[in-house]
Amino acid sequence: MPNTLVELAASIVSSHASVTVMSTEELLQEIQKVYAALQQLDTAGAAAPEATEEKKTPVMTLRKAFQADQVCCMICGKGGMKTLARHLNQVHGITPREYRRQFNIPAGQSLTAKNFSEKRRLTALERGLADNLAKARAVRAEKLQAKKPVTIKATKKKG
Repeated sequence: MPNTLVELAASIVSSHASVTVMSTEELLQEIQKVYAALQQLDTAGAAAPEATEEKKTPVMTLRKAFQADQVCCMICGKGGMKTLARHLNQVHGITPREYRRQFNIPAGQSLTAKNFSEKRRLTALERGLADNLAKARAVRAEKLQAKKPVTIKATKKKG
């Protein structure tokens, strides 16, 4: 267990750097930021959780977080994932919608790696899943039509 703030900051940055590629300059800046934050927490006591929950700054840029072969979490910096939804729910306890809102991620931006999505799409096409879905929808529509009651208008006889 680290005893000093410097050791604690080094441990935190080391954990972050183990999942994120960082240059020497970035490592030094990160250590300084973490150390300053720890100093502030140490002198002020425990900061109010409401103040830290307002707006979290992303660990990386959108371009760096969403690459063709992997996606990275902008909250903790963990990378190497194919999709983010499960990680967000299990580790951070938030939904993809909250994540998008927090970091202003456009709705058109997929939270999965592009190569992974393309591979899944091709697999679905090979298996004919689109055709199966169309057939299932047609059967369902027929069943719904069959269940609708037929209404007959009563006509008056003249006479």
